[in-house]
Amino acid sequence: MNKEKCSDPFLDKRLAKYDEWLDKGQISSSSKVIPVSESLNTKQWVLPTEQVMEILSNANSVAVQDCECRTHYKRCDNPLETCFLLNKVGDKFVSKGMARYVYLSEATDILRKANVSGLIHLALYMPDHEIFALCSCCSCCCHELQIVKLTERKELMVYSEYIAATDSETCINCGECIDRCIFDARFFHDEKMEYNPEVCLGCGLCVTVCPADATTMILRKPKND
Repeated sequence: MNKEKCSDPFLDKRLAKYDEWLDKGQISSSSKVIPVSESLNTKQWVLPTEQVMEILSNANSVAVQDCECRTHYKRCDNPLETCFLLNKVGDKFVSKGMARYVYLSEATDILRKANVSGLIHLALYMPDHEIFALCSCCSCCCHELQIVKLTERKELMVYSEYIAATDSETCINCGECIDRCIFDARFFHDEKMEYNPEVCLGCGLCVTVCPADATTMILRKPKND
């Protein structure tokens, strides 16, 4: 396995821990991309793992804390209090005064504000495969996204089961989705919006900002199809 480093102590410390868990077979990835709920229509709410609110509503307790990555790097003015900690992990952080409990209604409001800010939702896994945190991340500060981009270690992140699909006839080439896509799956070529689905991780941010409703989320086809 490629052990390339990021030349950043903050990132390398986390990458070393992920590699330790991967080498021991304790995890198959460090995180999973979850599409924002507004980007999925009613019929597509069938997969609970794809819905942040479904995960939160099934948790015994939910706490929220400031994003460690944005607090560390201070590279943007996106909302800070966006990291949800679930069950025992949340209880532990609350007992230490590092987080606070929230009701589902407030959690929903936090998630909607994160979506407006163009943040993507990541579910973080414990070595025992239990989801312990849900983070709303920016590409400039998030250690997960930086590691994947800097080292091209895409195996660390599980793609969403959904992928964006754009109707070229409905698209008005406004470029709103280009600004929202942090994975560079969308770009202008000869004054026309182009889309590379191979790069799409399925966060759904392009859908919620499209003024023409040209982009929707569909189930990703298995690679062997």
